[in-house]
Amino acid sequence: MVSEKYVVDLNKPLVSQVGHLGEDYDDWVHQPIVSKEGPRFFGSNYLEFFTRTVWWVIPIVWVPVASWFISNSVRMGLAGPHVALFVVIGIFVWTFAEYMLHRFLFHVKTKSYWGNTFHYLLHGCHHKHPMDGLRLVFPPAAAAIIATPIWNLVKLICVPLTAPAVFGGILLGYVMYDCTHYYLHHGQPKTDMPKSLKKYHLNHHYRLWNYGFGITSPLWDFVFGTVPPPSKADAKRR
Repeated sequence: MVSEKYVVDLNKPLVSQVGHLGEDYDDWVHQPIVSKEGPRFFGSNYLEFFTRTVWWVIPIVWVPVASWFISNSVRMGLAGPHVALFVVIGIFVWTFAEYMLHRFLFHVKTKSYWGNTFHYLLHGCHHKHPMDGLRLVFPPAAAAIIATPIWNLVKLICVPLTAPAVFGGILLGYVMYDCTHYYLHHGQPKTDMPKSLKKYHLNHHYRLWNYGFGITSPLWDFVFGTVPPPSKADAKRR
């Protein structure tokens, strides 16, 4: 892959290279390579190990954590129906956080060496190699870094009785997001709704990356006007 200022060698570890692309990084990273074989990130086998996460690690790690938070609200005396309500509120809040993180953090424009490197590790690698199944879900350590300020914000907004249930719901929403995201890339849906969601998301990767930021739902794309316009083929069918 060639930019005007730097040539990226795909046969060598990429993380140390992408920063040199400068302003050309944004164009380069949004030219996807359709292959299930992922690139090498680091020369170190130790560092490389921590860049790969199988999808089922996400529910194994985060469902117990979410359950623990929810149980704290139960132990403090929050009634069962209210627990369920605040968990659902948390899941709904996650859909908004999912959209905002994806649009404004995962797709932030960078051109500095460290900015490009950070973005590639955060989300750029997924757009460059969208079928790499081991770099699709968030490693638990990285997810925990993002979850910490979200938990602090929830504690600030909610009363102590409801905050754990809301945050537990947010974590469950996150689990649904990452598992759905994996399925949209690697699953073979048979029914209309998941087929439509898969098409919607792959459109984000292969046609209009600056539209369609919702993964589990296009709700917030409708709210904020980022629903992708129909392709010429779709327009003809109508």
